[in-house]
Amino acid sequence: MDSIFAFLIDWGYWGMLIGAFLAGSFFPFPSEAIMTGLVATGLDPTTLIYYASIGNILGSLFNYGVGRLGRLDWIEKYLHVKEEKINKTLKFMNGNGAWMGFFAFIPVLGSAITIVLGLTRANFPISLFSISVGKIARYLILVYGLSYIF
Repeated sequence: MDSIFAFLIDWGYWGMLIGAFLAGSFFPFPSEAIMTGLVATGLDPTTLIYYASIGNILGSLFNYGVGRLGRLDWIEKYLHVKEEKINKTLKFMNGNGAWMGFFAFIPVLGSAITIVLGLTRANFPISLFSISVGKIARYLILVYGLSYIF
């Protein structure tokens, strides 16, 4: 895993985008570690927020698209998201639909949320908006916190 982090940090902003995409999709990947490393190297935090947000949002939209295909067998087999987790997420969302995309920034549960948004065919523009607000807020808070460290 260290070599992956080093590779992505070497790629700078594009490494941030790739790491954030992985974290936003169903892969368990800590984009925060990449962000921390890149801020420590002196890259512009505002630009990092843009790249991280775009990558993370695209990763969530990938999940939405997979969910929209509606193939639970594929979701379980390839994404390793069990039907039980999908049912728990549906219960968590409690019929609030597309607006629950805001919580897509939550580790582990966020992937299930975006998959369920696709499965339920939630309103795409509202889903995109709510996912984006949550993801951007996540990175703003992270960089604001890092500004006290570096």
